[in-house]
Amino acid sequence: MAIRDWHEHDRPREKLLNFGPGSLSDAELLAIFLRVGVRGQSAVELAQSLLDHFGSLHALLNSDETEFCRAKGLGQAKYVQLKAVLEMSRRHFESGLKKGDAFTDPQAVAHYLIHTLGFQQREQFGVLLLDQQHQLITFEVLFTGTLNQASVHPREVAKSALDHHAAAVILTHNHPSGDPTPSPSDIELTQTLSEALNLLDIRCLDHIILGDFGRWHSLAQHQQMP
Repeated sequence: MAIRDWHEHDRPREKLLNFGPGSLSDAELLAIFLRVGVRGQSAVELAQSLLDHFGSLHALLNSDETEFCRAKGLGQAKYVQLKAVLEMSRRHFESGLKKGDAFTDPQAVAHYLIHTLGFQQREQFGVLLLDQQHQLITFEVLFTGTLNQASVHPREVAKSALDHHAAAVILTHNHPSGDPTPSPSDIELTQTLSEALNLLDIRCLDHIILGDFGRWHSLAQHQQMP
């Protein structure tokens, strides 16, 4: 049965308009992005088969161009469209942070970071550099790969903060495993960096760790900051 023959409350577009985007499943959201299905499959059925193929919505969104375009019903045009949507989403959250009031809310910061680091397959460490009013100056990714105290150098974090005349920073990195729970080495690294920055009169406000499916962990929220 074609989607147009479904009951109005079951059609993804009408369901979104009537009940909001949170009421849609991953397959229904993806179907709206796809717009049309393929021979023998509605857009929702195609979307579900793609989720089964990639394993999750996260994996699909994180796939490279070759892997994405090889899948049934997709192609370079859809890949470009997807990357544009993700970039618009990232810029939307970034513009919200630059208004100056978002750093009182770790969730708003985490949502921006999710769209910046949340889809990376390799571990990356970055810093949000803030001014005296804790407004965003810029965000920089400083290290990529397996992170520990040996690979994340305090002098590079301090140099970035000094170069941008930052008064405070928020540390962040992603866990490609998907679990944002901080490891003992994450907490130890936070301690080391905080102490180094404090010597320069630069405050370390938080360390936000990103997982998959929008999960994140704020060390400040959990009273784990030094």
